Amino acid sequence: MTPGSNIPLSVARVAVDVAAPVRLDVSGLLLTADGKVRSDDDFIFYNQPSGPGVTYRSGGGTSPDAIVVDTAAVPAGIEKIVVTASPDAAGQTFQGVEPTATVRNADDGGAIATFTPPQLGGETALLVIEIYRRNGAWKARAVGQGYANGLAGIATDFGVSVEEPAPAPAPVAAPAPPATPAPAAPPVAPLDPRIAHAAAPPAPPAPPAPAAPAASGRINLDKGRVNLQKNQTVSLVKGGRPLLSQVKMGLGWEPAFRGKDIDLDASVIAYGPQRNHLESCYFGKLSILGGAVKHSGDNLTGEGAGDDEVIVVDLGRLPAEATGLVFTVNSFTGQKFTEVAKAYCRLIDAATGEELVRFDLTGAEPQTGVMMAKLIKQFSGEWEMTAMGEFVKSRTVRGMVKPAAKSL
Repeated sequence: MTPGSNIPLSVARVAVDVAAPVRLDVSGLLLTADGKVRSDDDFIFYNQPSGPGVTYRSGGGTSPDAIVVDTAAVPAGIEKIVVTASPDAAGQTFQGVEPTATVRNADDGGAIATFTPPQLGGETALLVIEIYRRNGAWKARAVGQGYANGLAGIATDFGVSVEEPAPAPAPVAAPAPPATPAPAAPPVAPLDPRIAHAAAPPAPPAPPAPAAPAASGRINLDKGRVNLQKNQTVSLVKGGRPLLSQVKMGLGWEPAFRGKDIDLDASVIAYGPQRNHLESCYFGKLSILGGAVKHSGDNLTGEGAGDDEVIVVDLGRLPAEATGLVFTVNSFTGQKFTEVAKAYCRLIDAATGEELVRFDLTGAEPQTGVMMAKLIKQFSGEWEMTAMGEFVKSRTVRGMVKPAAKSL
């Protein structure tokens, strides 16, 4: 495709991925006929990965990220979905970087069209592709419009609320007469912290967030333990350095009804860069990947304080082909997760015992399996942990292999 060209879409579900020599963050915006989002919920990205008919799909650090559009599920008031891309590294431009967008059939991965925007330079964000509705049919248009003020410029243009970091303290001056306070702005949904560098006048200081954004905008470990909510991601970076030591994933649960045992099994499934299954570590196979991943053994009741089962991962010893780990819990005896209370997982520094990341499962479904969390290796070599909490009908880890691969 060339800038401005368009093609009809012959399939209802399409995925737009954007590949480049550097890591890119890919986002999607759902726009109405006036070219604006309806609310901040229409901004789809890694930390807000789903909206009506549109989802963000991580490439796991080994494949490009993508925006998936199910045109049959897009609300009637949405006229187009704009796919954007920006370099992950803070301040990096598209100078010397040649991104290529591929529009694919989301169901079989087949390529429908490709587009490489020409003559990029100092842009720090890019409108790449539009998926739009015209006379009841859906089309794709190549755009290639760059923004020098980054994702904040795109977000502001399309009506997304941008929260600014607190301004630096000003020098002390003589007191001024009191001014009439401006009306408070309505609360906005938490958005991508990277867009906070570039919007126009600074807003008043916001209350401190529970976790600190890394230089690239991702939450990291610099300010202590991170409490994740479902679908949130934390970069396992501390003091600017990737965490490549031995960590423990502790998984715990309690019976929802007193006096009743609950037999759950924690496991971890290892994948390669093409979502290919490498090995599974569980109560029947306590060590995989040359000993880089080890299981503590089976807990048959769930009774008692602390972690019920522990899986130790030596991040620095994992073989190069292991780029994804999905941590699961299954009920071999068929008890449903509606019979489980206080299920959680937590990542611990094995050397110090410090709890780094915690995810408490707040909802339950009448299923026998749940994908709790995943660790994904990025191009840079660092690992990221994402809270999942996705339920699956499976009593064993074997039945989790395919659903977990799809989640990567």
